[in-house]
Amino acid sequence: MTDEIRLTLPAQEDFRHVAHLVVGGLAARLDLTFEDLEDLQVAVEAVLACRDDDAEISVTFGIDADAVRTTVGPFSARSLAELDDDSSGLGLRRVLETVCDDLEIEQRDGDTWLALTKRTAAPAGAEH
Repeated sequence: MTDEIRLTLPAQEDFRHVAHLVVGGLAARLDLTFEDLEDLQVAVEAVLACRDDDAEISVTFGIDADAVRTTVGPFSARSLAELDDDSSGLGLRRVLETVCDDLEIEQRDGDTWLALTKRTAAPAGAEH
């Protein structure tokens, strides 16, 4: 069974802290290692930084037995252009591939969504 947390917030930079709080709470609930928490926070921040506008952005955390799957969107193709830009050594794709186990680009209703999977060292859903 997969638990799911959905968060919809303005895409503006000032609201990214809310996503950080949710990631922190999720990590505490799942008893994640500090490294897994840090990887999730870096991934979510990097993806949210691709948008800074007045529209909404959605972040969904799907929690499985051994992984957290984070889906973020919608994005325009232009806002994710850095994913395909290999000109810098520390581009978005490299950061995401470093901190996540899987990176998928999904198309939904003409928009682009990113799906990031982080396998966890601690059993997800562990009760305290």
